[in-house]
Amino acid sequence: MKTLKIGDKVPDFTAKDQDGNEVKLSDYIGKKLVVFFYPKASTPGCTAEACNLRDNYKELQEQGYELLGVSADSEKRQTNFRNKYEFPFPLLADEDHTVINAFGVWGPKKFMGREYDGIHRMTFVIDEKSEVINVIEKVKTKDHAAQIL
Repeated sequence: MKTLKIGDKVPDFTAKDQDGNEVKLSDYIGKKLVVFFYPKASTPGCTAEACNLRDNYKELQEQGYELLGVSADSEKRQTNFRNKYEFPFPLLADEDHTVINAFGVWGPKKFMGREYDGIHRMTFVIDEKSEVINVIEKVKTKDHAAQIL
């Protein structure tokens, strides 16, 4: 797994959001973009993280950031997650791992002594030219917006 680093150019990707709309990286050229990867919709850590971003969304937008959440959940799960917590940003249903692999966030994880492959909770801040300007590897789920700002 080769994870994108600061200075890397993000490869263009296309994925579907929770409503089945196509979202492309190229849609965000000229904007600053925060792409946050989370292991599973509606689990406690992912909910805390996404709700923290929701609660600070206005401030993030004032700083010029757009947000995209990404996990390998289905469109239906992402829709339920978004509707339940009223997220103002799209959630990509990356079931085929297009975006996950583009960023290199899939790999071995440990949980309660068990090893398995999954999504690493990481956030990438991307500039107007699709270049990575920050990588947050140790996401504080309850205070994530502050880490970005």
